[in-house]
Amino acid sequence: MSSVPFHYVDLRTFCYATEDEKRVEAALRTYLPEECELDRQVTAGHHGDRIVVLSARLENADDVRYVLDRLIELPDYDAFLDELDERVSEDCSLYLTLDKQAAFRGEPRQGDGITLRAKVEAYPAKREAAVENAREALETRTTE
Repeated sequence: MSSVPFHYVDLRTFCYATEDEKRVEAALRTYLPEECELDRQVTAGHHGDRIVVLSARLENADDVRYVLDRLIELPDYDAFLDELDERVSEDCSLYLTLDKQAAFRGEPRQGDGITLRAKVEAYPAKREAAVENAREALETRTTE
């Protein structure tokens, strides 16, 4: 297996008062390995409504590979690769938002509802190096 040039991957979503928490958790788990534990925080919205924040941090290389393999299934994966320059920040983080409704159906798709942040390894820690490392890793995933 190839190396994975990511320090970690964070996935996060919100469960609003109008949503079923089990369904929102199922949507998030579309991108997570089976044994992955979720962090759960309860907070309140602007009007006092209950919001549950579900998140997971994946630091193990096999777990990160699992997430990357799910991203390959995006219908617009090539467009995602073309946008890497805009998706990697100055602090070497790769950002992507994923469709929560589609994820509940088990379909990886870009959209709104689930936020993915992946910290890209880059030495020195420069945005350009991070973009290149992310591109190489993500393009390699399609040929394995």
